[in-house]
Amino acid sequence: MTEQKISRTLVNKDATSEARELMKYLAEHYGKGVLSGQQDYGNLNWINENTGRKPAVIGFDLMEYSPSRTERGATSEEIRDMIAWHRQGGIVTLCWHWNSPSNLIDEPGKEWWRGFYTEATTFDLAAALAHPESDEYALLIRDIDVIAGHLQELKDVGVPVLFRPLHEAEGGWFWWGAKGPESAKQLYRLMYDRLVNKHELGNLIWVWNSEKPEWYPGDDLVDIVSVDVYPEAGNHSPLAERYENLRELVNDSKIIALAENGSIPDPQQMKEQGVHWSWFCTWTGEFLRGGQHNTVDFLKEVYNSKYVVTLDQLPEWSWK
Repeated sequence: MTEQKISRTLVNKDATSEARELMKYLAEHYGKGVLSGQQDYGNLNWINENTGRKPAVIGFDLMEYSPSRTERGATSEEIRDMIAWHRQGGIVTLCWHWNSPSNLIDEPGKEWWRGFYTEATTFDLAAALAHPESDEYALLIRDIDVIAGHLQELKDVGVPVLFRPLHEAEGGWFWWGAKGPESAKQLYRLMYDRLVNKHELGNLIWVWNSEKPEWYPGDDLVDIVSVDVYPEAGNHSPLAERYENLRELVNDSKIIALAENGSIPDPQQMKEQGVHWSWFCTWTGEFLRGGQHNTVDFLKEVYNSKYVVTLDQLPEWSWK
C-alpha cells in the first residue's frame, strides 16, 4: 500500500467541513492501525466495563425509520443516539435495513418486520426502476426522501456519517440485491443523486459494501469500500483474501473497511500480514457477548492493543 495513492478527497465536492475532517483523519491513519468498532450503541457500556475502553466507531441502523415499518408502529431513537455519540467524539457508521417499500408477504416466517429480506417481500426492484412512472418507483423515492429527513437532522448538528446503504447487495438475501448487480447499482446511483443533489446532504461519506467487480457502482460515487465477514467462531485471522479482493477492486486507491464482523481479526496478525482494515465493526448479540466468537480476554487484548484505536485516542475534532 502506498499512502499517497489513497484518496482523501470525497466524491461529493460539496461535502461538509466535518465530513472532510473525518475523511482526512481516516486517510492519514490508514495503514497505521485499525479503529475499533461495535454495532449498536447499547453495547457501549458493556465494552467499557469489560475492556476498560470504548470503541472509536459505533454502528447504527436506519431500519425502524423505513416507512413500511413506521406505518405499522415502529419507532426509533437511533438519530438521538447518533448525536449523543458524536458529542462524545465518537465516529458514526450507518447502515439501513431498508424494509421493502410495499408488497410485504406478512405471514408466519415472513412477517412484515422481516421485510428487508428478499424472502419476505414480492417487491420487484428491476420492474420498479424500469418504470419511473410506476407506484413502485414513487415508493422508492418516498422512502429515500423520508430517510433524507433523518440524515438532515444529523447534518444540522454537524454529524459526519460513514453511510453504508444497500449493504451486502451481492448476497441476494436482501431485496435490493435480489434482481442482480445492475438493479442494485442503479438504485445506489438513484439514492446518491437524490441525497446529494436534491437534499444536499454533504455530511455523508459513501461506503460501498460488496467486493465483486460487477456490483461496483463506480469510483465517482464511492469514498470507501468495505465488506462484511463472519468467520467461524473464534477464527481471528486477518481476512487477508477479502482485503485483497477490495484492494484489487479499487486498484489500491481507496480506504478499505471491515464494515461488519463476527470474530474480530487479530490486530497483531493484521499488522504482520499488511492487512490494513480502516475499522472493524463487530455485530451485536452473541457475536460480542456470547463468548464463542470473541472471548472477554480476547476483547481486552484487542481494545488494549497499541495497533487498535479506541475512543480516547481519537483526535480533538473541531466540532467537539
